[in-house]
Amino acid sequence: MEISSMFHSIMALSSPLFSSSSSPSSFPTSSRKRPNIHKFKLQSSTSAATKITTDSIPRTEAGEFQNVLTDYVSPNSSNQFPVSRNDRQSAILQIQESSDLGSALPRLGETLKVQDMNVILRYFGKLSRRQELSQVFDWMQQNQKINVASYSSYVKLMGKSLSSVEALVMYKSIKDRSTKINVSVCNALLSCLVKNGKSESSLKLFTQMKRDGLVPDAVTYSTLLAGCAKVKDGYSKALELVQELMSNGLLMDSVTYGSLLSVCASHKECNEAEKYFQKMKAEGQSPNVYHYSSLLNAYSVDGNYEKAEALIEEMRSAGLVLNKVVYTTLLKVYVKGGFFEKSKELLKELEAFGYAKDEMPFCLLMDGLVKSGLLLEAKSVFDEMMGKHVKTDGYSYSIMISAFCRSGLLEDAKKLASEFEEKYDKYDVVILNAMLSAYCRAGEIENVMSMMKKMDDSAISPDWNTFNILIRYFCKEKLYLLAYRTMQDMHRKGHQPEEGLCSSLIYYLGKTDAHSEAFSVYNMLRYSKRTISKSLHEKILHILIAGRLLKDAYVVVKDNARFISRPAIKRFAVNFMRSGNVNLINDVMKAMHSSGHRIDQELFDMAISRYVSKPEKKELLLQLLEWMSGQGYVIDPSTRNLILKNSHLFGHQLIAESLSKQLVVSKKVKPHKENAR
Repeated sequence: MEISSMFHSIMALSSPLFSSSSSPSSFPTSSRKRPNIHKFKLQSSTSAATKITTDSIPRTEAGEFQNVLTDYVSPNSSNQFPVSRNDRQSAILQIQESSDLGSALPRLGETLKVQDMNVILRYFGKLSRRQELSQVFDWMQQNQKINVASYSSYVKLMGKSLSSVEALVMYKSIKDRSTKINVSVCNALLSCLVKNGKSESSLKLFTQMKRDGLVPDAVTYSTLLAGCAKVKDGYSKALELVQELMSNGLLMDSVTYGSLLSVCASHKECNEAEKYFQKMKAEGQSPNVYHYSSLLNAYSVDGNYEKAEALIEEMRSAGLVLNKVVYTTLLKVYVKGGFFEKSKELLKELEAFGYAKDEMPFCLLMDGLVKSGLLLEAKSVFDEMMGKHVKTDGYSYSIMISAFCRSGLLEDAKKLASEFEEKYDKYDVVILNAMLSAYCRAGEIENVMSMMKKMDDSAISPDWNTFNILIRYFCKEKLYLLAYRTMQDMHRKGHQPEEGLCSSLIYYLGKTDAHSEAFSVYNMLRYSKRTISKSLHEKILHILIAGRLLKDAYVVVKDNARFISRPAIKRFAVNFMRSGNVNLINDVMKAMHSSGHRIDQELFDMAISRYVSKPEKKELLLQLLEWMSGQGYVIDPSTRNLILKNSHLFGHQLIAESLSKQLVVSKKVKPHKENAR
């Protein structure tokens, strides 16, 4: 359920310069003479083409030589009249200037070589004309005018405009094995996944690429290391990659060290960051601004301003210019350490250098003040920023709105939210969440609906926080089914709800007789990758029994009997024997027995009575009696008499044999009981 559907519910993703020789079909079939066509006399043993040396061939971006027969006819080619360089350049220019690529590509593209098409790719890519870039690449694929550089260039030039799904589809479409495991192609694809926030997927794909034959280089490992900064257990995965890199005989270069330092900082491994920084210098590599800022970022984890200031002095001694990133990172260190006076002084320096033209430095200080409980000081910084007309994307507003909400100052939060709406027509999920939270806490449903509509109109996808805010609000307003549908959508989009929120919603759904919906929420938790509290199994069991969803209740008992009390299981069993699916009665008995629950006579009596009332289930009755005998269970005289009385319905002989086995068991059980006394 998108935000729109939630709203309506309330209302009722270097190319080589040369390639393989052109085939006969590569040229127009027009009978007119074509100007500027070079003609060569074919030789029986040696052609002009075979006299070309690699010294005369331009080198590709990848450092390889492609088709050396650029403007010559191959001895094996049936086409004796290749298109001249001038004609090809003219065709390239026409395609680049065309307003209708759909007709220009078929008309002119056939005369061009792969390297020419790569030139066109780069042209559109450098102009950021993504639509034309995709159109040219698609045509190249369809007409098999494509090579390694085409794939890698396309992925790099598309940047974030190419979704991870589209990139993977493109990669899987590559049929040539050598192209598919080419390190340049693989690096481009892995980089695309990392940039799109799919670092976990990039690591899995890397493993598959190696199985297929990829020989990774230093760029491959640097790319994957950069992704480790954003994944769970990223530091341990980064160490595995570094170990693999060294095992493959590759050396750590400055880029690799930079990525590794960033991983250490992201995962709060300050000591490890220092170790690698010193190791890098010991190997004779000179750290640049990026390396220093990464180490500074690591110091911001615990606000170690003394080490941070020493590092700044080291940078100055090394002749490095302190840029905006360095100063902003130092500000993070001061804020994290709670050194707000130092933070304010540094903020003034940032302003003097022209590094505080946007809101980020102010937001760092405001956020630190808010988290330290200094709300008034944070508001003072906010007011100062507004007075200086600092450019804002709404993040500063979201910090203050959220802070007011947490402090119970709902009127201030609403006022700031309204101010943002009046001044700006630009939203993102962070600011909308802050405003949504303010209106939800105030119980203003019209403004809540307005925020949801803005999200939908702005095509902003809700994040985990959005769903969390809405579900809590809907529960507060007793709109439990709407809260349930919102949680469904949250789950479909891959967000894991909190157990506490799920538990509350399960309770409310159960109270309003929405038993199947409660079970659905339980399953969302059950199939997530987290451990849920043991008490939740018994809670959902009682809800399912109340809703007479006994088959679902059986699944809960079968899988979690060790976490459920005996009285609760007994209650389930009694209800199941009375009205559960008769075909599952024996399965329920076996599940209870397997979980360590001794089945009492009452349950057997109820089960056998159900079977007696359904003669067509005689096989199940006989199976139950045989299983009871095998497990040492005995039926009481009254139940025995009931079976004998209805033996004509099940077959006298079969009943007699089953009861005979029961009699043998009873004789064995009786002495044991007497000895126990």
